Amino acid sequence: MQSRNKFFDDMSQLMTNAMGVAQGAKTEAETAMKGFIDRWMADRDFVTREEFDAVRAMAQKAREENEALSARIAALEASLAGKAKKG
Repeated sequence: MQSRNKFFDDMSQLMTNAMGVAQGAKTEAETAMKGFIDRWMADRDFVTREEFDAVRAMAQKAREENEALSARIAALEASLAGKAKKG
């Protein structure tokens, strides 16, 4: 009976060690793949989400300023046209 428990203990220890090795290999593979993808994306000049959002916000602000200026120009032109009719 003692030899049988020793066998199961050894097998259990072997399986535990194998799981540890497998987990380590998985982590190493994930790290390597992430590094590869990061390098690949950097080589293609992709922008980050933060950069994209910043440029989009700038474009939105520029559009709003453009609309405000267009409205202001239209009001000034209307004012000049009104003065020209009076004068």
